[in-house]
Amino acid sequence: MKIVLLESVRGLGNPGDIVNVKSGYARNYLIPKAIAVYASESNIKNAQHQIEIAKQTEIKTISELQGIAEKLNKLTLKFELEAGEEDKLFGSVTNQMITEQLLDNGYNIERKDISINNPIKALGSHYVDIYLHKDVSAKIKIKVKALEK
Repeated sequence: MKIVLLESVRGLGNPGDIVNVKSGYARNYLIPKAIAVYASESNIKNAQHQIEIAKQTEIKTISELQGIAEKLNKLTLKFELEAGEEDKLFGSVTNQMITEQLLDNGYNIERKDISINNPIKALGSHYVDIYLHKDVSAKIKIKVKALEK
């Protein structure tokens, strides 16, 4: 049975692909879950139109996120934490702490989108990756200095 995929299906294809699958798989799973539609001429045209709209929306979103990423690349977050001997911190700078400071600066970024490659457990400058989209990321600078007693 020929169908048009509306969503990406692992091992089968991407949106807009016309694929041949077993009729039971199409009728019982793909079509009821709105993952695919029967491959009629009108459905093919409609699916291609929907895919074009989705691509244009994605391009617009990526360009907006790239503007935000440029601003984030220039941003430096400063933390003052208690430190012991040899400039070691009591604890570390966490994703949650970074998220709260970003929110204070007007950026609503989720904790899961922040990637700390090496735990920040020492004083000094560090860099953290922020993933805004699968194609857009930013790198912010983190400065950690000792809390004065």
